[in-house]
Formats: sequence, C-alpha cells, structure tokens
Amino acid sequence: MSHQGKSLVEAVRSALVEVADPAKAPAMRAYMKSALPFLGAQSGPRKTALRKVFAQHRLGSAPEWRKAVLTLWREAEYREERYAAVELTGSRLYRDWQTLYTLPMYEEMIVTGAWWDLVDELAVHRIGTLLRLFPETMKVTMLEWARDPDLWKRRTSILCQNTFKDRTDLGLLYACVEPSLSDTDFFARKAIGWALREYAKTDPREVVRYVNNHGISGLSRREALKNVAE
Repeated sequence: MSHQGKSLVEAVRSALVEVADPAKAPAMRAYMKSALPFLGAQSGPRKTALRKVFAQHRLGSAPEWRKAVLTLWREAEYREERYAAVELTGSRLYRDWQTLYTLPMYEEMIVTGAWWDLVDELAVHRIGTLLRLFPETMKVTMLEWARDPDLWKRRTSILCQNTFKDRTDLGLLYACVEPSLSDTDFFARKAIGWALREYAKTDPREVVRYVNNHGISGLSRREALKNVAE
C-alpha cells in the first residue's frame, strides 16, 4: 500500500480511539452480538471524526482507495474499523470511483461482514448505486445473488432498490424476493418485508396485491404492510 494509503489507515485508527468511550464498548458489542470487540466509538462522533480524516488524507487513485478500504476491513481488530471501511466506500470524495471495479470489494465485505449493521449500508447505498449506474450488468449480478446460498448476498439483492421509489425495476425486485420466500431466516424475512414496505410508499395497492397473491405471511407481511391500509 502507498504511503498515502498507510497514512489514511493509521489516521482512521487513531481517530476512532480518540472518540471512543470504552465504558460503552461492552454494551455495543452485546447488542451487535459481535465477535470483534468494540472501542466504544458511537455513530455521531465517529462519523464526524472520519469525515475530517478522509478530507485530510486524500487518496490519488481508485485502486489505492480500494486497497485502503480492504486494509481497514481485513485487518480490523475492532468493529468500528469495519464501520470506517464502509464509510470510506461512501465518501463523497470518491464518488466518481463507484464503478464495476468496486463490485468484488463489496462482495467480499458483504460475505465476510455477514451481519445487518455492515451489510445493509452496502446493499442499499453501494450496490444500489452500482445498479443505478450500470443497470444491465448489475441486474444480471443481482439475479445471481438472489439465488446464492449466502444469506447476505440474497438480502443485498432484495434491498438494493430500497431508495429507487418510482424508478424501481419491479420485475427485478420480485425476481430477487421470490427465491427467498420459503426461507425462514429472520434476516431474509425482514429484508423481504422492508423492501416491499419501501416500494409501498410508491404503489401501496401493488404491494397489497403482491403480498396477497403470493401468500406472504408473518414477519414479511407485517413489515410490508406496516404503513398500508389493506
């Protein structure tokens, strides 16, 4: 990794320690059921500190940026370092580097992150961005992920259009939901309900129709129809 990249990674680690409250770390770890320990750096102060660090340590190329992200991710000793890696992927400084070259990085983070606090931001705001920018390629990828044995890739395919509103590709949404309809896992059920609830803000009658026609029940149904008068 370049000198710039190393400086950024070191600065991120130092900043996280500076804003951490170690007394809060055990409760944060327990809430997230995390194998990695926490420093105790809460969301607000952490994000403020990271924005400052990112601005002070600008990276000069997309490969360097991806390398810094994956170094923070793979070498993380504390969960907040993984949060920082996710934040770095979404930094406005590197908006132009959201290309298909980032897909292997995001796939690694989703599969190895394997928990909602790490995966959902990537699903909705990174994979969703790639789908918007490169619809033909990403649609094929999301259809593959929808049938993947990995729960978190399936969850990502379901959630990736959550901010699309009236631009939602409804055929793609349903094609990503349907392979997981028989899955009893909480995170699959919740993802289905959440994605349908978001689309219900655009077309509630369509979501009611879909839920009823597919016999969607339990958690997925409650989530999907939370804000809808049936």
